[in-house]
Amino acid sequence: MGYLLDTNIVSASLKQNIQIGLKITEIRRQGEFLGISGITYYEIQRGLLSSNATKKLALFQQFCQDYPILFLDDIRIFQKAAEIHAYLKGRGTIIQDADILIAATAITHNLILVSHDSDLSRIKDLQLENWLIS
Repeated sequence: MGYLLDTNIVSASLKQNIQIGLKITEIRRQGEFLGISGITYYEIQRGLLSSNATKKLALFQQFCQDYPILFLDDIRIFQKAAEIHAYLKGRGTIIQDADILIAATAITHNLILVSHDSDLSRIKDLQLENWLIS
């Protein structure tokens, strides 16, 4: 198995959230995969650049050296994202495209998505954990 960290979890890590730091250390000790989506990279990078957070940008660049970035380079991710969108739209519970693409990346790579976003619980077949809840 392994883990894909959502944008809100990476953000908490950059803010040195103790809970997230401890969980990341635990997962690394276990030798499990731990990465982020290219969408998460984009969301974090744009936020830090727009707020001119140079210290956090440096931390984020180091973070990206330590954890792989899974790019949207597999047609299966887009197929799964389209399925998720159609499913949610049919139920009238649509969520943001970025979240759908991150979830589709996790599902396609058979990873647990770590997120503090309750909207993601609407996605069937998504393995979801929230490390910010005790």
